Amino acid sequence: MTVEEEKADERDFGWSLGVLLRALHGSMGRVLKDFPHGPRGYLTLSTVVHGDQPSQLALAAHLGIDRTVMTYLIDDLVEAGLVERRPNPADRRQRKIVPTERGVTVLGELERRVRAIEDHVLRSLSPEERESFRGMLRRVACGVADVDAGTDPCDVVDELLGGERRR
Repeated sequence: MTVEEEKADERDFGWSLGVLLRALHGSMGRVLKDFPHGPRGYLTLSTVVHGDQPSQLALAAHLGIDRTVMTYLIDDLVEAGLVERRPNPADRRQRKIVPTERGVTVLGELERRVRAIEDHVLRSLSPEERESFRGMLRRVACGVADVDAGTDPCDVVDELLGGERRR
């Protein structure tokens, strides 16, 4: 493969990711516009419901969100009745973020809506190909997740999409 061909492949990969991000970002923005902190809040609630981070600090590190920003984000999710802070039974100095019943219910509905958006964005693939693509993408993302753990994924998306920073 020539240098020119390699550069074209890199450009095509980046262009493809950019197109997918723009399509997903626009559609998800409409669905999550009234949700606290939009996609970042949704991702946080999803991680709280499906994950097991021992503390707010661990949650922030896992998601690559600045701990100060995470404090405000959790405050807003608490205010919305979606999560609550509880003492961590393993370390009473820490606060564990746990979902409320309402948070689990709201997330279930949002997950269905987000999945429909994803399926629409990936409509050129068969349902089997979509699942395969999601699995491969997850594997690749997990393989590079530690490249810069201090970088907020939402900031990367905002930068790629040329958007304003949301807090």
